[in-house]
Amino acid sequence: MRRVLLMLLPFSLIAKSNFITPMEYASSLYKNPRGIGCHKCHGDSGEGKLVARYEHKKEQKSFVGPAINNMNFNEFYEALNVRKNGMPRYFLTQKEIKALYFYLQEKKKGSLSNVK
Repeated sequence: MRRVLLMLLPFSLIAKSNFITPMEYASSLYKNPRGIGCHKCHGDSGEGKLVARYEHKKEQKSFVGPAINNMNFNEFYEALNVRKNGMPRYFLTQKEIKALYFYLQEKKKGSLSNVK
């Protein structure tokens, strides 16, 4: 019996540890939540990004993903749950939305610490 317990001990330690950090989880969600990553339209840190320039009825237009890194959580949550032109529906869970918000806040902190 003692031998069995000693053999199972390493597996119990592994089972309780996380395989990825919260930041890694959030980063993977940001880069590929349900097919199209947020970074494609909103930039690597949520700063906003020019997605495309095009001509419509002989008028030059731009399609821009807005900055999302300066929103408070309620604005961010609402933006993900209200249908907008060009914004895909991801049907994210509350946990996923919190992880994405955490990711953007951490990226913002990191970019601020790099400014001198």
